[in-house]
Amino acid sequence: MSSAALAKADKRARVLVTPEGIAVPVKVASRASRFGALALDFMFLNIALVLFQILLSLTIGGAVEDLADAADQSISGAAEFLVVIRILFVFIAWYGYFLVQELGPRGATLGKRAVGIRIAARGGGRLTPEAVIARNLLRDIEIFYPLIFIIVTLITSAAGIDGGSMIWAALLWFLVFALFPFFNKDAMRAGDVIAGTWVIDAPRTKLAEALSTQGAAADATSDTTGVRYDFGEDELSVYGEHELQTLERLLREARPEALAAVHATICRKIGWDPGAGDERAFLEAFYAQLRAKLEGDMRFGKRKADKHS
Repeated sequence: MSSAALAKADKRARVLVTPEGIAVPVKVASRASRFGALALDFMFLNIALVLFQILLSLTIGGAVEDLADAADQSISGAAEFLVVIRILFVFIAWYGYFLVQELGPRGATLGKRAVGIRIAARGGGRLTPEAVIARNLLRDIEIFYPLIFIIVTLITSAAGIDGGSMIWAALLWFLVFALFPFFNKDAMRAGDVIAGTWVIDAPRTKLAEALSTQGAAADATSDTTGVRYDFGEDELSVYGEHELQTLERLLREARPEALAAVHATICRKIGWDPGAGDERAFLEAFYAQLRAKLEGDMRFGKRKADKHS
């Protein structure tokens, strides 16, 4: 199905073309799901900060009492240490939470996974650290700096200091970026535009029996030709979790032209020439054996995110 036909059938449907030339249908995440994921992530972060503060209070003991009395007496060394530790934790948690999870194989934070969405590179390639860092740094400029500006201006106004037009400038700053996703068809925020990313649906789905590592595919024998497909360690090592997920999606969609294209790509990559006509059996066997290898490696603490790892 062409991208025009997909768009006509579903306004959020898009076609992502991988560097290998494989067209993969995707669906752009809704604005509501993105907002829900962000709200969940903030909730998880705040819970972590509260728990960490409680842990610090219990561990350091009297430092919290020293800090409470700081208005009347100098802050003790223990209280200063507590403040420094908390600031460092907030900084690491704030940036590390998003960066570590979005750079993982799933390309999603806990909030995104909960609502069934993930980040992807618009060009269909690998999601790079530079892109993830850029989109997350832009989030501060888009949302939190103007919010902090607004809060500080309101506090100073309540204290009798006239903020003048500053509050309106901060509000305009916030609204421009907050409403940005409503003015482009892919619901991208400014960070996505700069980083070359978008957020797409990643619904939880169970594999069909044909894709199960316990099913016929794992036996590596074609029902059509009777040929047995067994792949060696070197052949399976060329791909990782990202390619496995892409292959899983293509097998589930079962579009003949896509299966033929990915079959040719894999054969060229691993140096096989099994001929045409049995693409699905070949790909099911490759999928099952690659999945089994990756799962086995993970049990020993080894992970291969994608073919570049």
